[in-house]
Formats: sequence, structure tokens, C-alpha cells
Amino acid sequence: MHGSGTRVKPALARGAGQHLLLIVHEPGVAELLSTTLELAGYRTTLAGTGGEALARLVEQRFDLMVVDASLPDMASLSRERPVVPHRPPALVLTEYDSLDDLVPELGPGERDYVTKPFRVAEVLARVQVLLRDAHPGHPRDGALSYRDLVLDAPLCEARRGTRPLDLTPSEYRLLRHLLLNAHRVLSKEQIGRYVWGDHHGDNSVEQLVSRLRRKVDRDAPRLIHTRRGFGYWFGYVDTKH
Repeated sequence: MHGSGTRVKPALARGAGQHLLLIVHEPGVAELLSTTLELAGYRTTLAGTGGEALARLVEQRFDLMVVDASLPDMASLSRERPVVPHRPPALVLTEYDSLDDLVPELGPGERDYVTKPFRVAEVLARVQVLLRDAHPGHPRDGALSYRDLVLDAPLCEARRGTRPLDLTPSEYRLLRHLLLNAHRVLSKEQIGRYVWGDHHGDNSVEQLVSRLRRKVDRDAPRLIHTRRGFGYWFGYVDTKH
């Protein structure tokens, strides 16, 4: 409405469960970024040094890394480059207004930067653009994926491999919550509040998880697990090791 004096803020850019490695030395900045990005729909892993970041990059694959240029051992990210099987695109947090000073450390690949002190909205926007450019069309915008399971948010559909999952609205919301929090234990209270808006004191959560598990894990390796006394978590377990 004109003349109301109220400005509507644009919606912040959101993620779809992509896994980000935050390489940040300062605890306050690390906490701000991890909290903000997870609330925006990303999964995050923290590394406080270049050496720790390299260990993480060797252990698993990340969709993007956010790197603080003031990291004390920043150069280690370039010295051990050959041992990293996959180098994700990078968003650099820097005091400088140019990337020229940062090229040697990060090596080849997609990258962008945000100057400090940074604005949260700008970080979210740059992360979204880097992810979109690095992985065009996979998965499609609004889709969540984990191994062979894909959840298509625009269509409210899910499939495991080529098998479609016929989910009820509550099963769909539960699966989305588990996907966004992969490898994290969620309590019954957390699940109840997300799915229904409040916590049901009966065994509604157990029944819902059981129904979803029968559909998701019917003919494939189990992805939905119970942590007795704590809750449920989503992820793949390699039983060979």
C-alpha cells in the first residue's frame, strides 16, 4: 500500500540441503555463518584451520566452501592440492576489494568474494549463485537429494532411484525435515513440532516414522535410523566397514 511507510524486505536466498564447508578461524564468525546458513536450508561442517579443512575435503565431498581469507594457515589450502579429490567452488570472506591477492591460495575453479564486514543477505545470495553456476540443473531448483533419493519440492514428490514414493503430506514433511538435517539426530519433540506444529504426546511420531521407513527403505539400503532414547536420524551407513 502507498503511504504506509512500510517497506517489504525481499526474501533471503535459500538452500536445498547442499553441504557447505565453513573454513573460519574466529568462533563468533563461524557461529554466525553456521547458524544463518543452516536456518536457510544448508548443511554445514566447520573447520578452524587450513589443515583441518584439507582433512575434511579428503574425507567427504562438499558442494561449496566458505573461506575466511584471514585464516592463519591459508597457504596450506594450496600446498596439498593434489590430495583433495574434489575441490568445490569457494566464497571468500576478505578485507580486500579484489581477488588478485587471493588467487595463489585457492587455485583453479569457481570462486567469488564478499568483503568484511559482510552482510548476511549478500553471503546467502553469493552462495546461491556459486552453487547454481557450479551445478547447473542438478538437482533441479527446489529439489533435495541424498544418494539415490530425490525430493522434488515444487511438485511435492519423492522417489528412491526410479521408484516413486507415494507420500502423505505428513510423510513428505517428515522426509524433508530428515533430509535437511541428514546425519543429525532429531528428537520426537522436534519432529512433532515441524510436522504438525506441536508435539503429540502419544506414539504419533513413531507411527509416522514407521510408515515413512516402509516406503523409503523398502527395496534399498536403509536411510532412516533410530537412536534409542534420543530420536531418529537420516543417512547412509556403510556396513562393509
